[in-house]
Amino acid sequence: MASLAHVIRDYQNGELSRDEFVAQLDSTLTTEGLGPTQLLDMLGVAHRKSPLPDDLYAEVRRRIEQLRVSNVAAGGEETGMQTTVEIPSVRPASSANPASPASAGSAAGVPEHDQIKGTGDTLNNRFVLEECLGVGGMGTVYKALDLRKLEASDRKPYVAIKVLNVQFRGNPNSLVALQREARKAQVLAHRNIITVYDFDRDGPIVYLTMEYLTGKPLSQLLRTPGYKGMPVRAALPIVRGMCNALAYAHEHGFVHCDFKPANVFLTTNAEVKVIDFGIARVFQRPEEESDATVFDPGSLGALTPAYASPEMIEHREPDPRDDIYALGCITYELLTGHHPFDRLSATQARNADFKPLRPPNLDAKQWRALRAALSFDRNTRMPSVVRFIAEFDNEARAEKSGTLVKAGFAGFAVVCAAAVGVFALRSAPNRQSGPQPASEAPEVQVASTATPVFAAPVATAPVPPSTAAPVASAPTQAPAPPAPKPALTLAAVTPVLAQVPCSALSASAQDHSLTVRGYVSQRYGAAHLKDTLAALPGVDTLTLQVEPLADDKCDMVKALAPYWTRNWQAGHVASLHVRTPGGQLSEGDPLVVDVTTPGYDSYVNLDYYQLDGSVVHMVPSPRAKDNQAPLHYAATIGSAGDWIISKPFGSEMVVLLITPAQLFDKPRPESESRADYLRALDTRLAQIAGKYGQDHIVADFAPITTRPHAP
Repeated sequence: MASLAHVIRDYQNGELSRDEFVAQLDSTLTTEGLGPTQLLDMLGVAHRKSPLPDDLYAEVRRRIEQLRVSNVAAGGEETGMQTTVEIPSVRPASSANPASPASAGSAAGVPEHDQIKGTGDTLNNRFVLEECLGVGGMGTVYKALDLRKLEASDRKPYVAIKVLNVQFRGNPNSLVALQREARKAQVLAHRNIITVYDFDRDGPIVYLTMEYLTGKPLSQLLRTPGYKGMPVRAALPIVRGMCNALAYAHEHGFVHCDFKPANVFLTTNAEVKVIDFGIARVFQRPEEESDATVFDPGSLGALTPAYASPEMIEHREPDPRDDIYALGCITYELLTGHHPFDRLSATQARNADFKPLRPPNLDAKQWRALRAALSFDRNTRMPSVVRFIAEFDNEARAEKSGTLVKAGFAGFAVVCAAAVGVFALRSAPNRQSGPQPASEAPEVQVASTATPVFAAPVATAPVPPSTAAPVASAPTQAPAPPAPKPALTLAAVTPVLAQVPCSALSASAQDHSLTVRGYVSQRYGAAHLKDTLAALPGVDTLTLQVEPLADDKCDMVKALAPYWTRNWQAGHVASLHVRTPGGQLSEGDPLVVDVTTPGYDSYVNLDYYQLDGSVVHMVPSPRAKDNQAPLHYAATIGSAGDWIISKPFGSEMVVLLITPAQLFDKPRPESESRADYLRALDTRLAQIAGKYGQDHIVADFAPITTRPHAP
């Protein structure tokens, strides 16, 4: 780690920008190994040789003094007695006007328009900046303690805060512009994109709050000493995560504009998160043009030459293919350990006619995709991220091409299993004919096999060997063939399932095997359902995958069961998954769910049906207003701790409802009576079905069990 003197010298020589200098101060001061007095002496010597700006000098002094306070508070001792260092004036006498704003920079005060915040400072009496996480072209990122969350005993009280650079503060409309950028960032609610909470200001300091991630940036991996790249199989999850994030942003009309390894974060949970959409620019979105008249993030010029496309360097209008060029550079570097153009800018590499070498671990189709992504010309560059990953992901291609082969083997396996089953049944000794008594039937909980139903064998009187008369002349009669079993069809099963009260059930049948999944009321019971279905003609094997429902869920199930059934009959095209294993949640736990949507544009509606008879609208809501989703959308909802488990406790339900149009024209209250909501929902779903058809309305359920926090 460089010493304070070296960091000051690098700033004075122009090797560090002002923001980079401030960001390095915290780590330098804490690892220097010197006391505050020695650091102040070092600052004084450096300042005499080449004066720092007054406000910057005052900021360095303030942070050194904070070290003294922190050291004493931690039980340490400060052996030195000197608390001030006399610095000779470096300002011409003519400018030393006490009334001048320029002369206000001293240890006692910092000019408001250049005020700096750093580790140990607090923003808006709420966010305590605890650790500098990094510095970029637009600002410095800190780990911050949210005092409001701490007060509420939130188990995850930390957020990440980007304190934006000085150029933002000079724009009188900066807060308005940044709030609009926050709104745009909140549109990008995707599991592979960092969650942005809000923009705010503390006096002249403008900052951005977002989710705090643990892990490391991809840049750190790529710069590991001795890194020579990784196999394609190991790299594919990272490439898929990057592609998912960019494809989603592009679908919503945004180009990242500064995509680079430092903006790809690998979390400790093995997730890929794309960060820093701060200068993301809108393309092909006429409704957003009014924002550009107030603030154009592209005018900041914050790009990284090694990953910027030629068109970005030449200041052309943004295009998704700009991000694809950067994606190609990062993917190449991930596979080989080095940049495809030796870190030259795209224009320099183009002018030098630089051609990247094919990585040895790529097949021909993968190399064509990567080479197209690295094209210096938009017109010949890979046209979309979706196309890139479709051609580059050889595992997905192999899986797709092997579907028919797998289906063939699966059919062969079914035939073999059936043959083995028939042999076992025919050769089993002492098997009683006819159905078994109910008391001997296996108990049904999650999955069970019903008692097989066989044709009863014809009873014949035994003939003692000693008295049996041989009949040589009479031909032996062949036994009559068994009567064919009735066919098992869903047409026969569906009406039976429809008669089960307070249930949501979906069936599938193959040969004489029936599988039923879903939810059934505790009062009706899984055992009753099992007996009813096992008695259907043609059922040899029955598998139940059902969960019990409390009676208080019947009104909700009655309203939404048809859409749940349609979802599963279509192949579970929309899914809802609670992060906590088994849906077991305790008081104070955050409610976090993963959502995926069908292969068409839709609207996501996520509701939490509480035990007290109320419904909390998670999406859309005042916290998540935009609920429009593209095809095959996937996102994590609630990771910011927006919904925390509290009283009452018991069996509750989270419901995902997908509609082809906005469910309600006006926002509903975040929480309301379940009865009122279900009445409005029933009316509105009938209207949507009448206009768009019922096929695009689907639902999924996620039961949860809540309980008080263990003492």
